Amino acid sequence: MTSAEAESNNGSGESAWGLLRLVAGQVCLHASMAGMRMAAPLWALQQGYGALAVGFLLALFSLTQVFLALPAGRYADRHGLRRPVALGIVAAMSGAGLAALFPHFSVLCVTALCMGGATGGASIALQRHVGRAARNATDLRRVFSWLSIGPAVSNFLGPVCVGLLIDHAGVWMGGQAADHNGFVAAFALTALVPALAWLCVRHTPELPPVQVADGAHPSVWPLLREPLMRRLLLVNWLLSSCWDVHTFVVPVIGHERGFSASVIGTILGAFAVAAASVRVLLPLVAAHLREWAVVTGAMVVTALLFGAYPFMPTAWAMGLCSVLLGLALGTVQPMIMSTLHQITPHALHGQAIALRLMSLNLSSVLMPMLFGTAGVVVGVSVVFWTVGTLVGLGAHAAWKLRP
Repeated sequence: MTSAEAESNNGSGESAWGLLRLVAGQVCLHASMAGMRMAAPLWALQQGYGALAVGFLLALFSLTQVFLALPAGRYADRHGLRRPVALGIVAAMSGAGLAALFPHFSVLCVTALCMGGATGGASIALQRHVGRAARNATDLRRVFSWLSIGPAVSNFLGPVCVGLLIDHAGVWMGGQAADHNGFVAAFALTALVPALAWLCVRHTPELPPVQVADGAHPSVWPLLREPLMRRLLLVNWLLSSCWDVHTFVVPVIGHERGFSASVIGTILGAFAVAAASVRVLLPLVAAHLREWAVVTGAMVVTALLFGAYPFMPTAWAMGLCSVLLGLALGTVQPMIMSTLHQITPHALHGQAIALRLMSLNLSSVLMPMLFGTAGVVVGVSVVFWTVGTLVGLGAHAAWKLRP
């Protein structure tokens, strides 16, 4: 019996209104980090820091999650939803508040550590909750499609709102665009938004705890011996690298070409809107989708777009590529999460999600620094082409996810 079938037998399910509240809470928390991920590198670039320093700063958003993912997964398996989310909200608000009060590169590094860990821990608890509430494989695809809308929407709202504040808040206060007050206002916004997440999540009923024989706490590590799990983690890592490289390269290219913060934020936002739009459609056709086919197609399309992206000369052309890339990559996470829950025992859902998150963020710690080094040595275009080639080659592994 698969874990999805096991959960269907316990009759649990998440209401449409309850799922909407969880999506809204995820939007509030993730938008805060997405905004900070754009504002902090732009502040560093304005202060004269180079691509390597920006890559290091972006890597720190993932570093905490590498070490906290598995403990957070075990914590979610034992305590459910609300307690892990509450801890994440407190950490996110504290980190962003430090940036608003003391805008300095070293402080922004601490902020990145706090906000990355907070968002990762809360996401594990949310994904575990909706996965356990799903009744069957089709329902898994549907609920994860809805839940995946949250990061896509927040990746639009966070950068766009922060970019507008950076460009205009200083002017409203008698200064100029992208001055000190503009960045402080942007950092303050990212500190306040996570509080809204608790209003969305606090009334969500906890699911019954998973019964474990003799009080034992099973380990997720034996799952790595399964070829299907290793293949799934490899494919997910390749596709996650595409999000990382896009987040890193677009601000650098935009800065080199003289684009304003609002334009850069809009290009990143267009990617997020496209990803959110396709995820809105996925629940409507979930019964007709096959996870392996969707992921394979997304990898092929992404490889082609990464080859063309550096040749786009204007903001409009980059925006078009960003939209197409968002449509391709937006289909991936619901399919990956659905597959993960179907091949994982339900007592290990939290840890399996954490293992996936840990592998992704270990990559996200190393890759931005690698991107920054490569950007200095060979140029950011080569970064796009290299990652695109790897994703194209990895499509074979996605094809082998067929049952």
